[in-house]
Amino acid sequence: MAEVLHFPAEDAAKLEAYLPPRHSSLTTSESSQRPFVTLTFATSLDSSLALAPGVRTALSGPQSKAMTHYLRSRHDAILVGVGTAVADDPGLNCRIAGDESGTTVSSHQPRPIVIDPQDRWALTHDSRVLATQRRGFGLAPFIVTAVREPDEVKRQLLESHGGKYIILAANGDDGSTRFSWADVLASIASNGLQSVMIEGGGSIINTLLAPQNSHLVDSVIVTIAPTWLGRGGVVVSPDRVYDTNHQATAAARLSDVKWQPLGDDVVLCGRLHS
Repeated sequence: MAEVLHFPAEDAAKLEAYLPPRHSSLTTSESSQRPFVTLTFATSLDSSLALAPGVRTALSGPQSKAMTHYLRSRHDAILVGVGTAVADDPGLNCRIAGDESGTTVSSHQPRPIVIDPQDRWALTHDSRVLATQRRGFGLAPFIVTAVREPDEVKRQLLESHGGKYIILAANGDDGSTRFSWADVLASIASNGLQSVMIEGGGSIINTLLAPQNSHLVDSVIVTIAPTWLGRGGVVVSPDRVYDTNHQATAAARLSDVKWQPLGDDVVLCGRLHS
């Protein structure tokens, strides 16, 4: 098994105001029809997530990596796009220490959710997320797709591990295969998942930062690494917004902001204000 990670209690306490309530009977979301949503990602100083699409790029230091797994321990689900699943073959589990000895992983594991409109993720028996589930250190994913009849072999493989497909109608205004985020979040809540940590990739983050979706996000936690990746990377930059006078204005701004040094990185916490 991979290394068990540790995140100091004093650092965890500084994040508490931006995390979902510990008691499942409580919620701070505006509607019980959706889960508490935390948008979190690591970025360079030039707002890049990766050197190029599909290129796995390490940004976070060891302390920030441990923080990410602590955040996973505080959510019912973690969500990524299919591009991340294809590029990284991620385990999508939590490796934070679960007891005082610090030698065993937390018994709580978040449910992985992969947004895959065209069912293009080549999930196999050897995929890390399923291998992790078989070892008892994670859960099988729910795959959100617009394909009405997903690949039967993948469906059986997924269900044999405790995962499943969630089939939603696409509603891209330009005819593309896109989902309404309200529909995605409602489907997550309907499966008994009261909080979700959205980790990427770039297109998912940018669409959630857009004014039409930002009200669906309860908190934002960003790790900023002290590096520039240079031009041509995968950049966090939502579409430009214009006011009624056709003047450019900020697409989104954070309020209730807190900055927290963590090793060589800085963690920015806040709430979206459109």
